[in-house]
Amino acid sequence: MRIVVWGIIILVSLVVQSTIMPMLSFNGIKPDLLLIIVVSASLLLGKEQGVSVGFFSGLLQDLAGGNVFGLNTLSKLITGYLFGMAERKVFKEHILLPVLAMSIATFFNSVISFIIVGLLGYKVQLISAIMNNVLPLMLYNVIVAIPVHQVIYRVSRLNRAP
Repeated sequence: MRIVVWGIIILVSLVVQSTIMPMLSFNGIKPDLLLIIVVSASLLLGKEQGVSVGFFSGLLQDLAGGNVFGLNTLSKLITGYLFGMAERKVFKEHILLPVLAMSIATFFNSVISFIIVGLLGYKVQLISAIMNNVLPLMLYNVIVAIPVHQVIYRVSRLNRAP
């Protein structure tokens, strides 16, 4: 049952991110709903769940998008693992948790992506990318993360295995 619930959450998030979020873009920047789901699941349920949600979210995002295949899978998997390690060290109900976590996660996920793209031989204008993409994305993700984290928190409480 738990796998089905998370599968539905990931699929719905992918559909929303692919269809509705582009209409809400600001200067070409749209929130990364799947990253928000990965970080919230990781912080609330631990690294195993974070890795699973990160892997499948990234894989579906790679399959749906036209970018370098595996980029989202690897970056979201690593992000899910690292944020899952903090699961026992955070106050899950605190309103600042999604704000701080998404700020760090957006930056970290972008850095992982830049490193992978750089290793593949592409040139990345790091300062320009951070100023024009990462910082606005960070702000947008933080705004969206607050209500999404609350929903994921409630789902994770209902979906806990006895």
